[in-house]
Amino acid sequence: MNRLSLILSCGIARATGAALGPYQSAVIRIGFAGTWLLFLLREFPHRQELYGPAGPWGWNLAKELTADNHAFTALLWSDGQVWFECFYLLAIAASAALLLGWRTRTASVLFMLGVLSLQNRSVFVGDGGDNVLHLMSFYLVFTRCGQVWSLDARRAARTGAARARGERVPADRVGPALWAVFGLALAIATFTGRFDNGWLIPALLWTAWVVLGLWWAVGRWAKSPEPRILLDVITNILHNGALLVIMAEACLIYATAGWYKIQGSRWQDGTAVYYPLHLDYFSPWPGLADLMSASGTIMTIVAYGTVAVQVAFPFTLFNRRVKNVLLVLLMIEHSVIAVVLGLPFFSLAMITADAVFLPTPFLRRLGALVARARERTVRRSDPAVPAPRSPEGSPQGAA
Repeated sequence: MNRLSLILSCGIARATGAALGPYQSAVIRIGFAGTWLLFLLREFPHRQELYGPAGPWGWNLAKELTADNHAFTALLWSDGQVWFECFYLLAIAASAALLLGWRTRTASVLFMLGVLSLQNRSVFVGDGGDNVLHLMSFYLVFTRCGQVWSLDARRAARTGAARARGERVPADRVGPALWAVFGLALAIATFTGRFDNGWLIPALLWTAWVVLGLWWAVGRWAKSPEPRILLDVITNILHNGALLVIMAEACLIYATAGWYKIQGSRWQDGTAVYYPLHLDYFSPWPGLADLMSASGTIMTIVAYGTVAVQVAFPFTLFNRRVKNVLLVLLMIEHSVIAVVLGLPFFSLAMITADAVFLPTPFLRRLGALVARARERTVRRSDPAVPAPRSPEGSPQGAA
């Protein structure tokens, strides 16, 4: 009984004491925000046909569909061209802010609104990766995905260093301004009856608004550390739960895909990969597709290997070495799909979902390599910038 109590207490302490997987959550933040941002920028010349009020899937058709399935989309609040253009630009700005980790909590909510609104406006636009992005944008709202590799983390580090030196830190004005504008827009949308397709999204938005205000107020005026500790515990639980759901979602995607493939006759005889390579819609490089499909043996190995990896992946999570090998194979598979089948955004979304399983030491080394490459670039452009120093005080690279 004492052993069980010890295990439970350790588990509770681990789930509440810290937001786990800071590097993994940063990777999925950067990956999904970058994927959506690249998609919006690539389709900017075609935005009217995809999501505009006068597109093929007209405003009235979309209004009728959302009245049946109760899907949320702010694009149906008005059929005006100005509203559509402003919202599309807002979606781009929110994606860029989340990618950089600027005001991450607010940016994650706006990012979710942009993804849901645009995708639910035209449900027939997408290649499978949009479904992954749709779900993950919702889960990201509950994560503390700006702990590392973000402008928020840099600002927090500078603030902490200034306080440690005894300097006076100026009050944050941007956060309260964003909170006030967000609250005013939310109040207008609520009291004018815009949220007429369900209560989930408005309840989530109002909860986020209240929590953001409470967090700022506690940090500003709380005399004792207990309120901040309580908020930290609650957000850690939400973050860790959301990260677990993201992992479970990725496993579910691969498990269902693999088991459905097993039931298909083309996957059973090893010819399933051959046919998409010869569809005009999925052949941006016909010569490359012909080269890959020239060998029936290779096509059979790829088909059987795809099924085996997808079915086996969820069962290898408790064996780190095998999991890492299959993770590399899955990422290679999606990279090939991006190039050969011309599905870059589907592949980016799936690679980002896979990245939640990457080991922390690898991500830290990757971050250090990127930081060193950035510092070298800065020093080359401006020789007056001093070389960064190691913790021992000697310039990095002097050894």
